[in-house]
Amino acid sequence: MLKTGHFTGILNSAHPTTLIPHSFKALPLKRTRSSQPKRSDGKAATPAGKQLLRIIGGQWRGRKLAFASVEGLRPTGDRIRETLFNWLMPDLPGAHCLDAFSGSGALGLEALSRGAESAVLIEMNKNAAHQIQENLSTLDCTQAKVEQCSCLLWLDQEPTKPFDVVFLDPPFQQNLWPETIALLERRGWLNKGAAIYIETPKSLVLEIPQSWDLHREKHAGDVSYRLYYHQ
Repeated sequence: MLKTGHFTGILNSAHPTTLIPHSFKALPLKRTRSSQPKRSDGKAATPAGKQLLRIIGGQWRGRKLAFASVEGLRPTGDRIRETLFNWLMPDLPGAHCLDAFSGSGALGLEALSRGAESAVLIEMNKNAAHQIQENLSTLDCTQAKVEQCSCLLWLDQEPTKPFDVVFLDPPFQQNLWPETIALLERRGWLNKGAAIYIETPKSLVLEIPQSWDLHREKHAGDVSYRLYYHQ
């Protein structure tokens, strides 16, 4: 009896060198790889020029949205956002919000997802502002407005409607906190009892108006984040 690696047979008497198989073992088919680009961790790559953020609570919980890859754009991380929005839970329903240096739109979108009535998202970079608007359309959200302009110039005007919640997380390298804080206070952009969230490098010391009471403060690595209330 002949032995072969994966099949056995008998010799054909007419052609002694020909082996006629009567049984064989099928080899497993080799799977073809997807043509979609992969990251080193095996997950599908994000489209060129885009990154993803995830909404972590509210009506859009779990939704993943693209944001533009822009130098200096640094979305607030999931853990910090979760802590922040736990702090803000009683303040968000029905609130009018300002996401002052919106970037990815993560803070403004999270606030809207969790019950804010309306929001203004200010972003000077054209690509980033366009992506925020696309995300609002994707979410079928009509109670938010994107302003593609300088936040400082926008704030240096008479308020049409003061805010209940303000997110202040500008690009760290530009030191825009002092002037932004001054404009919010001087121009009257804050309703009585308004919540103001500020994210800064841990080493930065800010001068805060006397009418702002510190409510919560935490640190994560080199980042500090604080919640104030306007009296």
